[in-house]
Amino acid sequence: MAIPKGPVEEWLFHGTDTTDHSSDRKDPWWKVMCLTGVDYFSSMGFQPGISYLAAGLLAPLATLNLVVLTLIGALPAYWFVAKSSPHGQGSFRILEGLLAGWKGKTLVLILLGFAATDFIFTITMCAADASAHIVENPWMHRFPGDRLAITSGLIGTLGGVFLFGFGEAMTLSFWLVVLYLAVNVVTLFATLSALVTEPRLITEWLSKLSVQYPSPWKMFVLSFTAFPQLALGLSGFETGVAVMTHIKTDKPNDLEMRVRNTRKLLVCVAIIMSVFLLLGNLVATVLIPPELFAEHGAANGRALAYLTHKYLGDTFGTVYDISTVAILWFAGASGMAALLSLVPQYLPRYGMAPDWARAVRPLVLFFTAVSLFITVVFRADVDSQAGAFATGLLVLITSAVVSVTCSIWRNHPFLRWYFALISAVFVYASIAIMVQRPDGLQISLAFTVTIVAASFTSRAVRSTELRITKVEMDEVARSFIDKACTEHWGEVRLLAHRPDDRDFGLKEAQSRRDHSIQTAEGNFILLEIIPADVSEFKTDRLAVTGQQDGEHQILRCSGPSVPNAIAALLLHIRDTTNKIPHAYLGWTEGNPLAKLAKYVLFGEGETAPLTREILRVAEPDPEKRPKVHVA
Repeated sequence: MAIPKGPVEEWLFHGTDTTDHSSDRKDPWWKVMCLTGVDYFSSMGFQPGISYLAAGLLAPLATLNLVVLTLIGALPAYWFVAKSSPHGQGSFRILEGLLAGWKGKTLVLILLGFAATDFIFTITMCAADASAHIVENPWMHRFPGDRLAITSGLIGTLGGVFLFGFGEAMTLSFWLVVLYLAVNVVTLFATLSALVTEPRLITEWLSKLSVQYPSPWKMFVLSFTAFPQLALGLSGFETGVAVMTHIKTDKPNDLEMRVRNTRKLLVCVAIIMSVFLLLGNLVATVLIPPELFAEHGAANGRALAYLTHKYLGDTFGTVYDISTVAILWFAGASGMAALLSLVPQYLPRYGMAPDWARAVRPLVLFFTAVSLFITVVFRADVDSQAGAFATGLLVLITSAVVSVTCSIWRNHPFLRWYFALISAVFVYASIAIMVQRPDGLQISLAFTVTIVAASFTSRAVRSTELRITKVEMDEVARSFIDKACTEHWGEVRLLAHRPDDRDFGLKEAQSRRDHSIQTAEGNFILLEIIPADVSEFKTDRLAVTGQQDGEHQILRCSGPSVPNAIAALLLHIRDTTNKIPHAYLGWTEGNPLAKLAKYVLFGEGETAPLTREILRVAEPDPEKRPKVHVA
């Protein structure tokens, strides 16, 4: 990636290629787990309150349902995802492989919109909940600011961390997770002790349940239908796969060990979170009066913090608030890290983002600006952002489960039906949350439309960019070029020829007549290019082979773009022979706008002018530029 000139540009782009993981800091899996944990565990800050708003007295049972689906659904799915994407590409890597060409890439673009919703709202919602813990602390009533200002400040600070370096993220996340889990253990011990000393509270809760829900079947159904709104408790699985490139192995790039350690990470984080969610929702539901969960209530968005202040006093409650604010703030780091991992691995490779989108700092500035905009739109309110967060998260996990189901369908007869059932549950949950909270779907679609529109615009803008980084010619092909440089006038003349046309003599005779090239002036070397996967934007290598067919010399290669392949070959011949080669092409017929659209999408179209334009962009000096002749 070329670094722009100037001190500001150099600082923005220098040494920040997010697709190069070779120099990434490596840590033990349990330490990397904490980077995932700041996202996963931080949902304890708001999930009990959201559970009560969604399920009422059934919140503990609904949470039990969430835990079961976590352990038997999401966890097994990401167990397979980890094996299929050892470089941190996530479930998108599976889908891209299942659907080749534009089908797979379009699906990835759509899912990137939902992923962006998930991770952006991880940043904004967690920061908003952190500000709620600050504002509601009894020692901070005179704080000169409101939730919007505090939330914006937290997001800006998070962006600053990524701008100036993130090398100690693992260490910081480790201590934040240790502190947060420790204070939660103390809180849960105190609140569970209260339940033990006052068993009537459990009795009263069970009595209210039996009156309000006389049928156990009704309890189960209502608990299950509340699952989509509780899905925020699953946040962190996709991040766990995205950060797996940071996991230390005994040998460098030992992918099998990396996968094993990632699976340990996923199992450990799921079990820890399941225990904390179950206990946290139980004590919150039984010990907190219902009216305090309402908007602007003392327990809204901070149920366990409220209980900590009530049962352990304001001093320890403030320690709890500080730990909660810290982990909620840093939970945004998990979302930012996931975005910085996913976007550069897909969009620039598709040609649907500039190459600078591989750099950390420009993307950090962009994602921070988007997060601040979302915060202003939602006024830093936790509950109003829950729908969008849950929608993005559920679609992301659903895509992972469905992709695993499709990938194992043929080879695992038993497991395929198991994962098909899990897929059905998550598909239901995704549809249900979209119906219950249509704002989440609208926001996700807005992200998706923006990404798709910007992606195709970028691909159109970059249509004249030289996309082939290296050309390799076999011995026969090189001999053709060497012979052309030494005989007659020493001119290298490439004649574009369709691979499906076998009448070489007629093509050459017509071209000599059209271009007024006499036999004494040299021979044509026929060039046949077979379009490969035209949805791919760049290719690292163009392999050119030579073949003699009677008196005709033929060069053959395959590439995602015919004009790009011609331009790259011409430049390679110029650089290796110090001669300016000539290419002879014919005009194509048809609507020029349709040809342009065909080129942007499929790499074919008005070949001659596009080849010439690619050469002009790649070589500004007309004297050094290969010549393109059209008839």
